[in-house]
Amino acid sequence: MKFKIDENLPVEFADMLNMAGYKSMTVAQQNLQGKTDSEVTAKCLKENRILVTSDLDFADIKLYPPKNYPGFIVLRVKQ
Repeated sequence: MKFKIDENLPVEFADMLNMAGYKSMTVAQQNLQGKTDSEVTAKCLKENRILVTSDLDFADIKLYPPKNYPGFIVLRVKQ
């Protein structure tokens, strides 16, 4: 499984996933900071990566139908 960690989460999430044997990159590693949601999701689609984010917009299945994307994991974490 491949993941992309959004800029609103700690980069350590990518490190933890990589240590667990998954392929993970951050939005920052691909110079996608500040890009629109559609630009980030397009990159995820191209790379077949699941986006891990705290952005609640991605929890809206009307905006982001699950059948159209590799997946989203929306986390609510304490900073």
